[in-house]
Amino acid sequence: MATPATGTKLDNGTHEAYAKISLKERFGYAIGDFSTNIIWTAITTFLTFFYTDIVGISAGIVGTILLVTRLLDGVADVGIGALVDRTKSKHGKARPWIKWMAVPFGLSVMILFTAPELGHTGAIVYASLTYFIVSLIYSSINIPYGALNSLMTQDPYQRSLLSITRMVLGISGGVLISFFAMPMINAFGGGKTGWFLTFVIIGVISPLLYAVTYKTTKERVKPVVVQKDIPFRVGIKALMRNKFWLIVIPFTTLIFLSSGVSGALNIYYAQYILHNPALVGALSLAGLVPILVGMIISTPLIKKVGKRNAALIGACISLIGSLLILIDPSNFQVIMISTVLKTLGIAPAVATGAAMLADTVDYGEWKTGVRTEGLIYSGHSLASKIGSGLGGAVVGWTLALGGYIGGIEVQSDMALSSIKTLFIYVPMLLAVLQIVLMSIYSLDKKYPAIMAELQALGNDRKA
Repeated sequence: MATPATGTKLDNGTHEAYAKISLKERFGYAIGDFSTNIIWTAITTFLTFFYTDIVGISAGIVGTILLVTRLLDGVADVGIGALVDRTKSKHGKARPWIKWMAVPFGLSVMILFTAPELGHTGAIVYASLTYFIVSLIYSSINIPYGALNSLMTQDPYQRSLLSITRMVLGISGGVLISFFAMPMINAFGGGKTGWFLTFVIIGVISPLLYAVTYKTTKERVKPVVVQKDIPFRVGIKALMRNKFWLIVIPFTTLIFLSSGVSGALNIYYAQYILHNPALVGALSLAGLVPILVGMIISTPLIKKVGKRNAALIGACISLIGSLLILIDPSNFQVIMISTVLKTLGIAPAVATGAAMLADTVDYGEWKTGVRTEGLIYSGHSLASKIGSGLGGAVVGWTLALGGYIGGIEVQSDMALSSIKTLFIYVPMLLAVLQIVLMSIYSLDKKYPAIMAELQALGNDRKA
């Protein structure tokens, strides 16, 4: 028995859960990720450089700040996920959080890129504290935002369309900030003032975009079994029995780790290996724009071969792109072609990531009888924190081991070697690990039968 198709005549509740999502609602949902990625891409691309070369914190300490803060915040993600699951409102369980946290998220990025004169120790404390605040607020809005996908529709293809639209706009936000951030900073005079004014503007825009998401989306999906508040222990136990969630989360971590390393490293590679800091915009675009092209290709590919196979094909393309740079690591044209291929390969995983995670929600309900969107998406947030935090830490620590000194024009041979090692070999390893994980993911095949059983169970309980 196949999963009910979009528009299939079922009982009213089930029919609504499989209703076609309008273009307006898809766009409204996706604009939230545009907002998120203006800030998130700025953090992953520029924050390490801001700390080392503007604030004056050593690369090793920066790496430690990024990792420790993210790990602490990652623990908080689980609690936030549990709170989302317990949220009861006429507006749903996820949408209210978007309304509550939009303005704090915008304000937090303003203080993140502020560098008050506090002395060396004070600067480290301020950086640690503000980075933790941003990460915590990011979780409080991004976990429910991610869970909203699984609450808007239960149709696998509609979820894929939501995911793809979200990622197209999300990547567009990333492209925008990557291309215009440095020119804006320089237009405001550079230095600490330029950085602060640029991110004041960003902090004002972000909440306005999230308001669109809140106003245009609707939660339709309800649990098959009406549930009371799920005890935290029960939710965690159910999570650990969800084997496909336990595959998707490490896979997501690798994606964010790869993006974290590449994004943080572009500005260093442009300045010290290619000897042209202005090329950071081109490198950032090559690391983002192909995802938009890949999204267009991914839509029919996903429909033809499924989410898992599309992600697997993409990981193989990323590995080929990573190997290509070995031809000449200091040739800009080679680097651009390699980066484009690596990024194009990430596109299917980015396009399917949220949809695969939404599928694990249904699998978890089928497997354990417990539906926990909040906890499941808190795992996704935790994966993003660990991945990007570890990415920043790896960059900071490796630069420190290589003797990198922020703010000087000429770096040592060891420092240059550390930059090249991070840029060339880490993406290769991560692509191989992605291939391994997708090779053992098989939920696509099982999903139609699982949904048929859930629908039958729901109909039996209503009879």
